[in-house]
Amino acid sequence: MSEQDNGKNDHNEPTRRDFLYLSTGMAAAVGAVGVAWPFIDQMNPDAATRAAGEPIEVNVSSLEPGGHVIVKWRGKPYFVRYLTDDEVVAADELTAGDMKDYAPVDTRLGGPTDEAKKWVVVSANCTHLGCVPQVVDSKPEGWACACHGSVFDTTGRILRGPAAVNLPKPPYVFANETTLVIGTDQA
Repeated sequence: MSEQDNGKNDHNEPTRRDFLYLSTGMAAAVGAVGVAWPFIDQMNPDAATRAAGEPIEVNVSSLEPGGHVIVKWRGKPYFVRYLTDDEVVAADELTAGDMKDYAPVDTRLGGPTDEAKKWVVVSANCTHLGCVPQVVDSKPEGWACACHGSVFDTTGRILRGPAAVNLPKPPYVFANETTLVIGTDQA
């Protein structure tokens, strides 16, 4: 009798050796994933970084006209300034010839109501080298960068100095009369 006739070595049937190869391969794959996972997981941002991208709420009820505060969103400082009527008028009197990057004053202001558009929310980093400008109160000047001499008006538009563009505005809305939400443009 031949070996084929008695059925002892039929190549179509799985053998114990096939099972051992498959088991060893599966164990190796699970082990490789187990070793690689910490390296892959460490590339995810930590909880503080994820939270930093979330919108923030700022209570502005304590700010009087002429007052300002610096808040942090996404790890960067932002100016929130409540302009007086005189500051709004002085900013509105500036023309395209007075600044390097002209923008109409009404595009730089916001507020909880149309009548209260006296709020300025802009980045607190100079657009030249990233320094934080100091607040000045000589209308129409609003901020001056002591490092390189850039001067911005009260709405964050560049008047003179090496900075080429205005202080950027983050997305923001007023949820109500006293709550400013930075990081979203939808109430």
